[in-house]
Amino acid sequence: MKRVLLLACTILLVWDAQAQNRKQVADLSQYKHYYNPSLTGFEGSVIRTLYRSQWTGFEDAPTTIVASAELGLDSERIATRFNGRGRNRGGVDLSSRHALGITAFHDKFGPSKETQFALSYGSGIRLSEQLTLRWGAALAYTFNSFDGNKLTLDQENDPRFQGILGQNNRSSRGDINLGVSLTNANYYLGYAMQDVTEGKLISAGDEFLSDLYARKHMVQAGYRTNLSEQWGLVTNGLYQYDVMQKSTVGGQVKAVYQNTVWAGGGYRSNQAYNLTAGVRLNELRIAYAYESPVQQAQYIGRSTNEIAISYSLTSLKQRGYQLLIW
Repeated sequence: MKRVLLLACTILLVWDAQAQNRKQVADLSQYKHYYNPSLTGFEGSVIRTLYRSQWTGFEDAPTTIVASAELGLDSERIATRFNGRGRNRGGVDLSSRHALGITAFHDKFGPSKETQFALSYGSGIRLSEQLTLRWGAALAYTFNSFDGNKLTLDQENDPRFQGILGQNNRSSRGDINLGVSLTNANYYLGYAMQDVTEGKLISAGDEFLSDLYARKHMVQAGYRTNLSEQWGLVTNGLYQYDVMQKSTVGGQVKAVYQNTVWAGGGYRSNQAYNLTAGVRLNELRIAYAYESPVQQAQYIGRSTNEIAISYSLTSLKQRGYQLLIW
């Protein structure tokens, strides 16, 4: 089994090194603020965690752990005044005028590991009673390591891997993410750039990934509405582009019942379909997603399981039939 995994690791090494900065999760709504720092505090103060396991049944298969916290900096009086005019029949506006966020992201795949910490800030100003303009920035620092002693090659003299075989390769870098968005209680639309300086702001260690840093462009959108007194519909989408991996588009649709349970499905272009379900217990939310690979991602043919848990520090008081779920 380990031999099979190491062979797969060899085949995918170049692809994985190029793609490791493009973070993928099935439940797009969970980490909007990670992709776009302007959405930090969009859902108020929230603590989140996520565990993602790919290729179920393979030893040393890819795993991802994410943890984050968003904290609104507004006093209760300012928060009430900032959101009080934004009440809609469709959803509840919980956004903070000023918010800080911190995210820890850890990826592990065979001999490669990546750990990233990001500190973000988001702020908003009212353009009208229903519309808010938000902007934000994040400072991210990433640690990468690759243990060349764990890599097995069919062709030992393959020149593509001579610089990393037989040694423990390490590198780190710091960069800036910037974002802007238009938000409403029922929808959001945002644009962001990640790794603005392409790893040139701060860098240290080995150069084994130096040619793979690329500025990334993100476009996010989401919309939610009531279908009846009991049912609601929520959609979220994410477009990503960089010069190496080109375009990726992902989307997800959820049906929500009584603001308590939801189920839905989604698709990420040329990579995976997913099914998701979750439950809300007051401020606590638990969600599960199952991904099945498609097209070029079917080289392994194993599924992915993802569990996400979040807890809102902002009181979720439903007004009429307003939606609380993104």
